[in-house]
Amino acid sequence: MDIDLDQPAHVISDALASGNLTAAALMQATLDRIAARNPDLNAIVSLRDAETLMAEAATADATPRKGWLHGMPLAVKDLANVAGLPTTMGSPAFRDRIAPTSDIMVQRMQDAGAIVIGKTNTPEFGLGSHTFNPVFGATQNVYLPGRTAGGSSGGAAVALAAGMIAVADGSDMMGSLRNPAGWNGVYGMRPTWGRVPSEPLGDMMLHPLSTNGPMARHPRDIALLLDIMAGPDPRQPHGLDHDPLAPHLDADLTGRRIGWLGDWGGAYPMEDGVLDHCATQVARFTDLGCVVEGVPPPFAAGALWDSWITLRSYAVAASLGPLYDQPATRAALKDTAIWEIERGRALSASAVQRASLIRSDWFRAAARLFDDFDALVLPTAQCWPFPIDWTWPHSIAGHPMDTYHRWMEVVVPVSLIGLPSLAVPLPLSDGRPMGLQLIGRSRGDLGLLQLGQGWQALNAA
Repeated sequence: MDIDLDQPAHVISDALASGNLTAAALMQATLDRIAARNPDLNAIVSLRDAETLMAEAATADATPRKGWLHGMPLAVKDLANVAGLPTTMGSPAFRDRIAPTSDIMVQRMQDAGAIVIGKTNTPEFGLGSHTFNPVFGATQNVYLPGRTAGGSSGGAAVALAAGMIAVADGSDMMGSLRNPAGWNGVYGMRPTWGRVPSEPLGDMMLHPLSTNGPMARHPRDIALLLDIMAGPDPRQPHGLDHDPLAPHLDADLTGRRIGWLGDWGGAYPMEDGVLDHCATQVARFTDLGCVVEGVPPPFAAGALWDSWITLRSYAVAASLGPLYDQPATRAALKDTAIWEIERGRALSASAVQRASLIRSDWFRAAARLFDDFDALVLPTAQCWPFPIDWTWPHSIAGHPMDTYHRWMEVVVPVSLIGLPSLAVPLPLSDGRPMGLQLIGRSRGDLGLLQLGQGWQALNAA
């Protein structure tokens, strides 16, 4: 059977539901695609035994459908737990760790019928927007061999773009659902913080920064997967109620106001060509009836960065501190992780409180901005994909980057205050991939997905 693995996930799901496609045939085609593409790309890791996967696909064909993911192969980011599979987090310290249970988000996808085939590659502990680690190595960009895939959901983005899976999960603290999506021509959504629950472990109150979310090749698939992932967990204090979004994607976008933030008034250095390409593409939203206009910087970029690196180091020190305290595991930590932990532990309570106040001020300022705009837009990255053997770009457009993550400062306005953001892919620029971050008001996830649906139609025409 000739199966088009590059078509949208909802089309594949419909074919399974109608009986025009079997889960067994889909699984075989998937394994064949992985065998053909993954050795070069290195996007999928910890791949399960083929005979076992084919048996599970046959079982899916013989049982009633559980949900729209029924019988569909899925690889889970190697920061999330899948019962019975390794969760290495890209670290030698966890190379042999097997998860006893699946995380909430993963279990929800399994309950909807997904067959987990393995994991997707990630940077060590998800730190840094470049997918490489000492356990599995580096993931290549799907368009540019020898260039980075971005990260930390780089394996997921590349697996999607190469047709090895049809939808994927990811997580985003500092652009990890947005940067790799933009660099590999797919969609990635950071939902409003609290919409997709994390695990009810450790501190659940102070300074949340990251969230899980969906990735796909089509906005409708993003919405369908988000509808599975989302919904509160009664064991956690900040969850949002969630009504299905996928039925409401198609909308008249006439008159929606889009604010183009560009390089934040020059605060964010951009590699040559990035800003011009993004500005040209943003203007195309007028073809959908939207109103596009430039927006001056709505908040001091320096204050946002100071708040961000304080709260990020504080959070990383809390999560990775136990590994630092044990000599055996400390020796396995990469330098940037040690830097974050030591920096976070050196912070005073007043410094953390000051960072939280800046964060609160920015949330209030952003809320006022959305009185005038339906969405704001920034590039998904400040540079084109860089050589895969770099650890990180040490300068952009002649401006030194003073930390391992400063080159991704453009994602901070969203991450700092938990706004929803949909990364949409752009047409290639001289063969180079880039994306746009569509940013919405808090809880405005649906409006962004509607814009994404319009963008998909515009580029498919």
